[in-house]
Amino acid sequence: MDIIIWLIVALTLTWFMSYTRASLSSFTLCFAALMALGSLFNIIGIVSWLLFAVIALPINIDNIRQQFISMPLLAIFKKIMPQMSSTEQEAIDAGTTWFDADLFRGDPDWLKLHNYPRPRLSSQEKAFLDGPVEQVCAMVNDWYITHEIADLPPEIWQFLKENKFFAMIIKKQYGGLEFSAYAQSRVLQKLTGVSSVLASTVGVPNSLGPGELLQEYGTKEQQDYYLPRLAKGEEIPCFALTSPEAGSDAGSIPDYGVICHGQFNGEDVLGMKLTWDKRYITLAPIATVLGLAFKLQDPDNLLSEQEDLGITCALIPTDIEGITIGRRHFPLNVPFQNGPTQGKDVFVPLDFIIGGSDMAGQGWRMLVECLSVGRAITLPSNSTGGVKTAALATGAYSRIRRQFKMPIGKMEGIEEPLARIGANAYLMDAVTTMSTGAIDLGEKPSVISAIAKYHLTEKMRSSIIDAMDIHGGKGICMGPNNYLARGYQGAPIAVTVEGANILTRSMIIYGQGAIRCHPYVLAELEAANNSDNEQALNDFDHALFGHIGFSLSNISRSLWCSITGSRFLGSPYDDGTRRYYQLLTRFSANLAMLSDISMLSLGADLKRKERISARLGDVLSQLYLASATLKRYNDEGRNTADLPLVQWAVEDCLYNIQHAIDELISNFPNKIVGKLLRVIIFPLGTWLKKPNDEISHKVAQLLQTPGSARTRLGQGQYLTRDGNNIFGRLEQVLEDIISCEPIYEKVCRELNKKLPFYHLDKVAELGLTNNIISKVEAELLTTAEVGRQWVIAVDDFDSKDMTAFSGSA
Repeated sequence: MDIIIWLIVALTLTWFMSYTRASLSSFTLCFAALMALGSLFNIIGIVSWLLFAVIALPINIDNIRQQFISMPLLAIFKKIMPQMSSTEQEAIDAGTTWFDADLFRGDPDWLKLHNYPRPRLSSQEKAFLDGPVEQVCAMVNDWYITHEIADLPPEIWQFLKENKFFAMIIKKQYGGLEFSAYAQSRVLQKLTGVSSVLASTVGVPNSLGPGELLQEYGTKEQQDYYLPRLAKGEEIPCFALTSPEAGSDAGSIPDYGVICHGQFNGEDVLGMKLTWDKRYITLAPIATVLGLAFKLQDPDNLLSEQEDLGITCALIPTDIEGITIGRRHFPLNVPFQNGPTQGKDVFVPLDFIIGGSDMAGQGWRMLVECLSVGRAITLPSNSTGGVKTAALATGAYSRIRRQFKMPIGKMEGIEEPLARIGANAYLMDAVTTMSTGAIDLGEKPSVISAIAKYHLTEKMRSSIIDAMDIHGGKGICMGPNNYLARGYQGAPIAVTVEGANILTRSMIIYGQGAIRCHPYVLAELEAANNSDNEQALNDFDHALFGHIGFSLSNISRSLWCSITGSRFLGSPYDDGTRRYYQLLTRFSANLAMLSDISMLSLGADLKRKERISARLGDVLSQLYLASATLKRYNDEGRNTADLPLVQWAVEDCLYNIQHAIDELISNFPNKIVGKLLRVIIFPLGTWLKKPNDEISHKVAQLLQTPGSARTRLGQGQYLTRDGNNIFGRLEQVLEDIISCEPIYEKVCRELNKKLPFYHLDKVAELGLTNNIISKVEAELLTTAEVGRQWVIAVDDFDSKDMTAFSGSA
């Protein structure tokens, strides 16, 4: 019996030390103490001590451990791990890790998350949103823009230039606005609510483009010349990266430049002869200055001893001879300025390289570093703004539109998609706020930016489909009063650009996350690629044994969470969200364990197992989305009125995490390992469900009922109550309909007759004639009827007007 007790104590100690991530020396000392206790009670003999010494001494003595364990393993590691290319290395080096690293490592610190400051607008940023942004929204007629002229009207272009909409990212010393990332996001969200053409036009110059590249890498001369001109709108920039043969695989662009001598402005200078063929370039048809990515060659070694210098970025005026520009693409009836650009043997001086000749060959690093920021702002913000506005509009429509003698929003079939829209709007705004807040804290969150781009554009696409389903015929008939169709048509655009979503999910999110967020993998890779053998061995030894302890810890944590249901885990709040924190911590530990086991069992093949990578990436992504949702709820004061939105969003994330892990385990290449993983993670099977009907009902009703929660959901959108703003008018009609319902009920009650809830003007006449209601009440009924008819109306046209484009388009 004594030996059994001792073994139980030994196993418990092993588990506890692993769980708490104790150091190797601490683990060894504690186990030695336990051995000594066993000897004291005659449980442990000399053989056990010898076995302990054989294991403990080699791993605790540096020279022996390195010579006989780490060195052979390093040699194997070098053979099985592929050589990291320079483009891969630069992509990994770009950006920083943030709370994504905490989620990846199995033990997120929730207090740390909530202690990050909530982003706030400066007085200047708020004034810009309340002033110029509000004004330009009032100027927009999206039907006229998209159907009649296929462009922004000249007066809007001029307004954007004069008010520095293209200079939000440019520093004040150059005449720009120098807004925070959070402010840029709020501007784009508001603009998208009225016109995706407008938002795209403003978003691109403030994202990956010449302005950002010049500020980060440009020479002083380039900055002093171009940045003030960009800030004033005297130059319209575009950036050309994508080629017909290189879309998402931007590192393979075939466009090239050759260093040579040539004539420029009558002088013989050292320059580059450039040839390119680019497409999908936003603002290219009207750009005055072209940012260009190409591969630079130096066959005569005029600049360097290398012949292939690598990807380089240059800034080129578009009026130079040999540049073809002006034609347009037509992206899914959302005709923002976008088109191809070509150049054949265009000679420009070397000082056209952004940053000068010293930055030749540094273009890929420049691009991935900038994209690690820009990818988290423009497309996620545009998607969020569109869904927030659509959520309010669809909620209003569902309350106003009646079928079967009741608002369609009371039908359970409508409540289901309506709840998805509302919860997604809440979550998406949470993610953009948290992600841009990280940028404003000085981070360049490359993994988070990929998560935000992929998941928010996907949620935008699914939400707009749900909104179209609810609107039915109202949604599919195009016209000036259709506020969904262009968003529905254009949804794939955001999904496609800045890295196609299929690629982002299957390769980028986990591919970068596994290396950047893991505490030891990057150090192991760097050691394997280090030519200094002594330093490589020291670094690898440190990382290897840290990695082993980390892996054992995550197995212990995962097993403990499975046995206890994670109910003993801590939570920063003991309320309705407590369980969410516990389950997210559990799944964080599962992700860390699954990552290590996938790397160990698949090795370099993990890079090619895109479905495995995608599912691991899904787990990391959903952890981040849920974390952002909980942070928003906390930052906004934990308003219980918002709790249904939080519950639906987080429970959906948790279900998606469970589903991703279940699919990963079911399809794990090594079936034995897969079965062991299932025993550790899901010993009692999968148990989480999608958000239940009660929560969905609460969210759906919230969207249809004016109140503080609904106002917070649509915060920052263009909802001004004027006759030209469809969304402001919808809000007014919603309030009028709700206000007149008691009046309508009173008339029906007094007449002892259930009147239909239409022709409310006639109900008003009956009420007045029978002295049931006042004149004010009758006017409200009449006003509500006018609004109701407008809401449910569908645009129609004469046959002669059914032309795709007219006039100057």
